[in-house]
Amino acid sequence: MEYIILVISLVGIVLGADFLVAGAVSIARKFKVSDFVIGAAIVGIGTSMPELVVSFIGALKGNADVAIGNVVGSNIFNVLAILGVTALFFPIAINKENMKFEIPLCIGVSVVLMLFAFNFFNGNSASISRIDGALLLIMFISFMWYSFRRDKQNSATPTATTEETPEEKTPLWLATIKVVGGLAVLITSCDFFVDNAVQIAKSFGVSDAIISLTLIACGTSLPELAASVAAAIKKNTQLALGNIIGSNIFNITLILGVSSQVMPLTSAGITYVDYIVMIAATILTLLFGFKGKIGKLGGAFMFISFILYSIYLIN
Repeated sequence: MEYIILVISLVGIVLGADFLVAGAVSIARKFKVSDFVIGAAIVGIGTSMPELVVSFIGALKGNADVAIGNVVGSNIFNVLAILGVTALFFPIAINKENMKFEIPLCIGVSVVLMLFAFNFFNGNSASISRIDGALLLIMFISFMWYSFRRDKQNSATPTATTEETPEEKTPLWLATIKVVGGLAVLITSCDFFVDNAVQIAKSFGVSDAIISLTLIACGTSLPELAASVAAAIKKNTQLALGNIIGSNIFNITLILGVSSQVMPLTSAGITYVDYIVMIAATILTLLFGFKGKIGKLGGAFMFISFILYSIYLIN
């Protein structure tokens, strides 16, 4: 039965991602919002919901390692595995705005998280205090405000009109249903997929440690993977990039910001190596982006880096 549910869940993940991306693109066109911003805002926040649920519940149960570890692990998986795999098949376009603002910001909030976690600023016993969390939430609000403000200014610049695609002709109400419905199907399918994958792994005698490091951390990033691949297939690689960079920024600023308000977060099980890999992963995106895109070579390097990091964790 677990195998049947696993297959059905995979189908749901694919269909949910397809509807989510199609609806998001239609909304972007209706309101003249860029693919990147719609990917970062609507798709990015939506696909970060599993991380939010896992981290929030971890904080409620007093297991802060789950809250912080889930975010750090998911951010590493998002960049090295998802962007890496996507770039192997579809070159990921990176524009000057991404290079100047979003990617450096993602690196910045990652560094801030590491400094908070190791008490660089306050020296308190709690790694991420409620004050730290409030600062992270302010960063989240500021990022959202600036992104939409800048996008609105850019949309005021006249652009050449092109023939509308079927997605662009979709009525707003239908596009909204696609986004909400696709997101609901995507997250629900991911939840079933992870639960049944864990059951199957346990039946083969796989340890809880390996399950938590692989299936749980990577499982909460399945929405990002599905949405990014679906966007890339539709040749919306800016939406795919926005989904990943946006999700990583939200994971740190919004999810840990909210979770730390429940109770201060500690992360004894998360080492310097994990934080450095998370930061280095985004730096790789910046380095490969100087050519205007992440191609097959960059994608392969990123994915191999993820494999090596996974081997390090298991050993």
